[in-house]
Amino acid sequence: MVLSLVVLLGMCALVLDVGSWFREKRRLQGTADAAALAGAQQLPSNPSAAQTMAMSYANQNGGDVAGANITVTSTNMANDTIAVKAAKTASGFFSGVLGIASANIDARAKALVGYPQSVLGVAPIVVNEQHPLIHGTGGCPCFTEMTTIPLGKNGAPGAFDLINLDGSRGGTSPGTLASWMLDGYPSYLGLGNYYSDPGAKFNSSAMQNALQQRLNTTLLFPVYDTLQGNGANAHYNVIGWIGFHMTAYDARGSSGTLTGYFTEFIAQGILPQNGNGSPNFGVRSIQLIE
Repeated sequence: MVLSLVVLLGMCALVLDVGSWFREKRRLQGTADAAALAGAQQLPSNPSAAQTMAMSYANQNGGDVAGANITVTSTNMANDTIAVKAAKTASGFFSGVLGIASANIDARAKALVGYPQSVLGVAPIVVNEQHPLIHGTGGCPCFTEMTTIPLGKNGAPGAFDLINLDGSRGGTSPGTLASWMLDGYPSYLGLGNYYSDPGAKFNSSAMQNALQQRLNTTLLFPVYDTLQGNGANAHYNVIGWIGFHMTAYDARGSSGTLTGYFTEFIAQGILPQNGNGSPNFGVRSIQLIE
């Protein structure tokens, strides 16, 4: 009976104590993941703020993260990676029979920030990289400065600063363009050539309704450097993405403007393997790499 009792207690330790340790390990992993993803939002520009934010989120998600276990390092560019380690000594109850009073449990997470090669949620209005607040002097891109984005015949006959995000050539229905404006394109879009939508469809009732609903929100626009061809054959070469907080719009006839300001934006995107994504127009993406 004594021998059987030892075996039973050992089985209890295996089921209950080890099970609780694995559950604690999962909790620590969630804490480390949340802290790393939160801290990465401040990178690469402010490493100290990244560490502070990571600690704040760790404390909100169970704690067990020491300040010394939050580090910022460089992977593809300076200060683009944050690592978090959560650790705890968990006591056992039945495991003491086997001479194991406690277990040291830890979890690690590492998040990388960068300029994405493809993003989710793009709106179908393009912005020229030569815009004075994107490619101007004085360290631009310049954010939070009120400005306008022109809409209309800019650069090629039949091109009205609208693009077919689905890769098609020719006219896209106003309703489809409006859905992309309202909700963003539902698939990841990469850099490269996109055909222009030949028509001033920003003045359609569907697009007007979508623009109205997106007032005082931030939109994700493609940035292009060249426009070639005419009409349905016109295509924009998209080189990156930019966030634009729209406060007003005026779209009538064959021309119009969007009013607001460019802003930094964290997009759901895919980072390149070699670290060379889009230019820095203020749009970053974050992914866990460990």
